[in-house]
Amino acid sequence: MRAVRIDLNSDLGEGAGTDEQLLRLISSANIACGGHAGDKASMAKTVRLSIEYGVGVGAHPSFPDREGFGRRAIRMNPEELRKTLARQMDALQSVADRFGVNVQHVKMHGALYNQAAADPSLAALIGETMRAINPGLIVVALAGSVMADVLERIGVRVAREAFIDRGYAADGALVPRDRAHALVTEPHEAAFRAVRLARDGLVAAEDGTEIAVQSDTLCIHGDNPSAVLLARAVRRALDEAEITVTPMASLV
Repeated sequence: MRAVRIDLNSDLGEGAGTDEQLLRLISSANIACGGHAGDKASMAKTVRLSIEYGVGVGAHPSFPDREGFGRRAIRMNPEELRKTLARQMDALQSVADRFGVNVQHVKMHGALYNQAAADPSLAALIGETMRAINPGLIVVALAGSVMADVLERIGVRVAREAFIDRGYAADGALVPRDRAHALVTEPHEAAFRAVRLARDGLVAAEDGTEIAVQSDTLCIHGDNPSAVLLARAVRRALDEAEITVTPMASLV
């Protein structure tokens, strides 16, 4: 049987209070950098802990929307969006510089992530902005999405992401959070999904359809109330299946 490797990422620095527990279990951290959550103190703490646990450091920028936690679509012109993304990236990199570590990747948050997954112009703007900041930066995109294809086409280093704790629609999109089956909260279900995604590239949609999903990284949301329980079950299942968990920089 071929060796299987996968990255396990989580959105951190958002005030959930479980970051250190998750950092013991994951391999890449997406650190909120001021758009929807996070400040210098939270970034410094999360970067320090990431280094302590051997976890890759990544940025988690968003629309500037702390009130709505970055989950509301905000109308911004391209230059405004470039500037806010650059400010957020600079905020995290300046903290990372103090610890002598580079930011390995960036993953958009919330509404920005979802919009970019389906909007080629927005995906290209994000990719070009990140490439200008750091040509070697990995940009995380929903596996099978328009964004993943656009990033690859313009020559940006891309990690394709699948979700352990989110429901999938039959077309491969994520089930909106306000609908039934949007969240996976049972540890055994999350563990089963993680192994199938990593080893077989498959996930069951909300209607039972089997969807092919080729991914480099699997996400557990840090603000999921069951995040730590899910992460423990997932990591145990991946280890038992002899699937190596490693930071995404070693995979893409």
